Amino acid sequence: MTREVRVRYQVRYSGRVQGVGFRFTCCWIASSHAVTGWVRNEQDGGVTLEAQGAPEAVEGFLGAVAAQMGSKIATSDKVPAEVIPGEAEFEVLR
Repeated sequence: MTREVRVRYQVRYSGRVQGVGFRFTCCWIASSHAVTGWVRNEQDGGVTLEAQGAPEAVEGFLGAVAAQMGSKIATSDKVPAEVIPGEAEFEVLR
């Protein structure tokens, strides 16, 4: 039996990413990709998200976020993060 490979990335977005529906758009996009994780606003005006799933699912999700919200994003910094076993959903953190 093979074990499914899972990855997790943390992405930090800057630009005009608050007050434009960014977090809820990320959540909506996640619903059509097999990813879990979260997205939240930061005090400095940026947005951070973590996404977890099969490598192709996470890359597809992040690509869809960039395609949908790209006009609002000035920079995005993606770094690997530790996989969280048992995580079940993608949510907006407040």
